[in-house]
Amino acid sequence: MTFCTETDLSIHRHRVPELERIQILPRYLGAHALAFENSVFDSLGTLAEAYKGGFWEFYELSNGGFYMAPEQERNLRIVVPGSGYEGELSPDAAGIIACLFAFNAMAWRFREDRHVNLYHWLRDYALDHDESGEILRAID
Repeated sequence: MTFCTETDLSIHRHRVPELERIQILPRYLGAHALAFENSVFDSLGTLAEAYKGGFWEFYELSNGGFYMAPEQERNLRIVVPGSGYEGELSPDAAGIIACLFAFNAMAWRFREDRHVNLYHWLRDYALDHDESGEILRAID
């Protein structure tokens, strides 16, 4: 008899199919969906000089969270004003950072628990990301 002594505690992501994308932001952010989306785009535009817009992928997380990431092939140079962070990151990591900044801004602006929870769920996912060290330095 074999016993399983380890449990998979990792957080998994699932790309949202194109036909379901329109439902994602209202599902997680309600009336603040547009404000969040604009905040994410503005955040990345501020952090990455080379970012000029484009299509974004949406991902739901197995812990209840979600995030968006720009769909592009090239890494982005991220500079965080005020913290001194500079680094080159994948579009996925850059999207996580932009979403974390946006969730934080939403939490302060609207004072709703859901924004705080979304921030923490995404940060928990980021802890196991291949670029976790860079993500954490960028949001510090």
